[in-house]
Amino acid sequence: MPEPKVRKFAVTVEEIFHEGGTPVAEPLKKGAILAVIENPFAGDYHEEIAGFMKDLEPLGLDMARRLVEALGGDTAAIEGYGKGAIVGQAGEQEHGALWHVPGGYAMRGVLGDARAIVPSTKKVGGPGTRLDVPVTHINASYVRSHFDAMEVGVTDAPRANEIVLALVMTTGARVHARVGGLKAEDIKGEDGLR
Repeated sequence: MPEPKVRKFAVTVEEIFHEGGTPVAEPLKKGAILAVIENPFAGDYHEEIAGFMKDLEPLGLDMARRLVEALGGDTAAIEGYGKGAIVGQAGEQEHGALWHVPGGYAMRGVLGDARAIVPSTKKVGGPGTRLDVPVTHINASYVRSHFDAMEVGVTDAPRANEIVLALVMTTGARVHARVGGLKAEDIKGEDGLR
């Protein structure tokens, strides 16, 4: 397959100081990078699509590096991540699933020793469709304070023959997290879960 054809990138960074409680000294940062690419499978059913995952790997690495830079450039500061895809209406949900491996492994590779599976979501929609990308801790999926999401989307994408690919990273737990569960400082680091 040919190299992915990118129409545009969009980067968003939020700094969250409070959610109604006392403002925190160091804000939680949530960032997303989106790439709007041409869908090479749009308009017709293709039995063999898996090879495109390999073609997406360089794009995934580029996006992961850009997102770390947008969040301050320190990989050690990243504690949460997630990924997602919005497929234009001439495509199918499975085309968004092609992002699982290149998007997830790109973030895990850039962040070093990240062990938890990267949560993800995907859907088919038209221009302006929004997607809630799930987020969990990078080393242990059961760290409850890091269960989060970030809504992403691009006003004019995806067009029918496009896919919006998304990566999300955060620098910590939800602001004012207080519902118990496994704490980040108690991660055992054995299985990506606990």
